[in-house]
Amino acid sequence: MEIKIFGHKDTRSGFGDGLLELGRRNPKVVALCADLTGSLKMDAFAKEFPERFFQTGIAEANMMGIAAGLATGGYIPFTGTFANFSTGRVYDQIRQSIAYSGKNVKICASHAGVTLGEDGATHQILEDIGMMKMLPGMAVVVPADYNQTKAATIAMAEWDGPVYLRFGRPKWPIFMPEDAPFVIGKADQLTEGEHLTIVATGHMVWIALLAAQQLDKEGIRAEVINMHTIKPLDEAAVLNSVRKTGCVVTAEEHQMAGGLGESIASLLVRQMPVPMEMVAVNDRFGQSGTPEELLVEYGLDADHIVAAARKALQRKG
Repeated sequence: MEIKIFGHKDTRSGFGDGLLELGRRNPKVVALCADLTGSLKMDAFAKEFPERFFQTGIAEANMMGIAAGLATGGYIPFTGTFANFSTGRVYDQIRQSIAYSGKNVKICASHAGVTLGEDGATHQILEDIGMMKMLPGMAVVVPADYNQTKAATIAMAEWDGPVYLRFGRPKWPIFMPEDAPFVIGKADQLTEGEHLTIVATGHMVWIALLAAQQLDKEGIRAEVINMHTIKPLDEAAVLNSVRKTGCVVTAEEHQMAGGLGESIASLLVRQMPVPMEMVAVNDRFGQSGTPEELLVEYGLDADHIVAAARKALQRKG
């Protein structure tokens, strides 16, 4: 089993490049940032469209309120700051001013998960997917690499309603083709398999592919699904695969509680109960370290996915 790599680049650059391209296509697109323009890679948009860029300062709640107002005026606002500040710090403003009235605001959040690295627990939010998917009407998108983050940013402008876009800080392998179509709510099946389904999201899609390579050497063929949209969930993609394989492993850079795994478990327990294992952070805060060290420390590397696969297969019988 071979995986083609097109290079290495951070997903936040995919957001910045997507936003710039979107600005050229759609004059209704405006951008707001809470004093992290460089970190969010929004510099190029701000330089080319200064009349459509708003630097709100370190005042994230105000940024969400301004975005809601711009949406009311017919614009398509894209807000940008770290994932921790995009969700936990401003949850009340998002719920009351954006989600409750279905405002067409795109909340774009960088530096999510433990791969943020050395900044430590205060910045490595691992609860944001759960918080955002619980809001009625909020779509939640977690792309896998640079190319997909760029495509997702552009696609979000056509989605009618609020969207939460989660991406990361480190350089990461690019394995999704540049011209691959991106449809919110439509998962990508990356490999064919008959023994096991691995459903992963974000950075963990790449690690799931590495795990599938290891399993392939043991004669275990895994079907890897890139679940880039947590909500609305592509239920058909999961059920069609699990109907064939009979067991599933989920993988995400997020708390086990409230994340992708719980969405998949909820679907399966209602429609197709099968052996299942979850690879996720288990009720711990993050800590300082390199991304590689933290992925191992929190059980998010390929070896842990392989071990979870063996457990699920054993229970399948």
